[in-house]
Amino acid sequence: MRIDIPLLAGLALMGAAVSSCASSGALAQQAAMAPRAEVERQGGTFLVRYLMDRDAPVWAFWDSALMTENRQPWRPTQWTVITPNVVLERAGFYDILRTTDGSPVPRVVEIRVRPKGVDLEAEYPTLTFTNGAVALPTRQMSLFPVNSVAEVEALPSDLNGVKFLVGPTQVTWRDQAGPVLFAGERRPYLITQHERSYVLMGDADVTRGEGLTAVIDPALPQWMAATLSEAAPVTGRWYRQRLGPAAAGAEKPVLMAAWNGPTERMTSMGGSVLPGLIVMNFEGQGIIQPTDEVRERALWFVAHEAAHFWLGQTVRYEYAKDAWITEGGADLMAVRALKARDPSYDDRAELQTEIDDCVKYAGKPLSSAGERGEHRAYYACGAVFAMAAEGGQRSKTGGDFLDFIGPLIDANREDEVLTVPEWLNHYAAQGGRVEAASLMLEIVNNGVSDPATAVMGILSDWDIRHENGRVILNNAQPVTRPQSDANG
Repeated sequence: MRIDIPLLAGLALMGAAVSSCASSGALAQQAAMAPRAEVERQGGTFLVRYLMDRDAPVWAFWDSALMTENRQPWRPTQWTVITPNVVLERAGFYDILRTTDGSPVPRVVEIRVRPKGVDLEAEYPTLTFTNGAVALPTRQMSLFPVNSVAEVEALPSDLNGVKFLVGPTQVTWRDQAGPVLFAGERRPYLITQHERSYVLMGDADVTRGEGLTAVIDPALPQWMAATLSEAAPVTGRWYRQRLGPAAAGAEKPVLMAAWNGPTERMTSMGGSVLPGLIVMNFEGQGIIQPTDEVRERALWFVAHEAAHFWLGQTVRYEYAKDAWITEGGADLMAVRALKARDPSYDDRAELQTEIDDCVKYAGKPLSSAGERGEHRAYYACGAVFAMAAEGGQRSKTGGDFLDFIGPLIDANREDEVLTVPEWLNHYAAQGGRVEAASLMLEIVNNGVSDPATAVMGILSDWDIRHENGRVILNNAQPVTRPQSDANG
């Protein structure tokens, strides 16, 4: 049985294009300029028409994740360029459009899209529903101009901090069959630019309940649909009681769940979160009949995704390499949420998995895990770091990780960014050990030669033992140490 857990949210909105020597007036004027795209669903395919706002030899796509299964780009498998002399290919970390002769890309480029639902690394995927409906991420269409293929190849995988002088692509969405669905509402057509969400085209049942609007594939097994619809608002209320208000839209979010069918010998769940929206994707024979294991995993998934309304959206990380802050934190938040919901939940087993996986990945720098395709490292080692924070909090105030992260969320509601120095400074102030902080930074920056020993040092406030090369967790709660030992 396979359970997939691809990276989900906390993804920072990227800035946006191209000259560092223009005057401030020119910068403002260029920043207001942006390419446009017209997306029209025509039966089972889409026609995408780009209207470029300037001449450029290369246009690169912001969201250019690889497929999880084979680490290959997904666009060439679904997008076919219609415009002569224009090709779609990969350069460095990005999908690009360029001409075969090196001339500027035409101001109008048409592309035929045959959408498929595939898992992506650290990005929001297309969702396909069994009744033919398709949901596309709004930022999937956004691109920016570059002077050459060589310049694209020189771009880092994380564009946070890279300044561009072009705004996000303005996209018009239409469906020949009727209105489009956005934020739980039907509209004749839609224009997006700065929004980060999903647009659904095709038939969909919209169910409005207390604290939740659900858009669920009609073929998703009913027991799973009911589990999701009940769990999301309950979990949101618990987080709200512990952490205060979340980012805009989280008071009554939309839950969108797609079903890829009962594939044999598979139980797959994928998810992500966007402002006011939880997105989930299910596949496999293991989903058909309810089991305690699959139900618990679904509840954990909802709790992780909902946690991102606070840790990931109310505040987000600064750079992609810092994803451990939001992903590992959301993992531990989900564990605490499930334990509060069901005292019989085996939280020790979940935390043991986080420890095992962190030991597996901590030999290499956590900061470059995404480039290696090892996104699980952000979750696992981030959860271990969060456990260390909970250990200090427990000794100082008797609280848990939500008591640790709550003040950090409140302190950064205005700038919406939680940095690594802010996290570590708060960790020290709440009783964190100096030695543990040093080991965390070593894992982040360089990796460690003996991951098991390093994880033991980070979790010195927990009841753990080292056995046959494995770090074993004996208890799912940290040990309270004397206040005189608060900073190690």
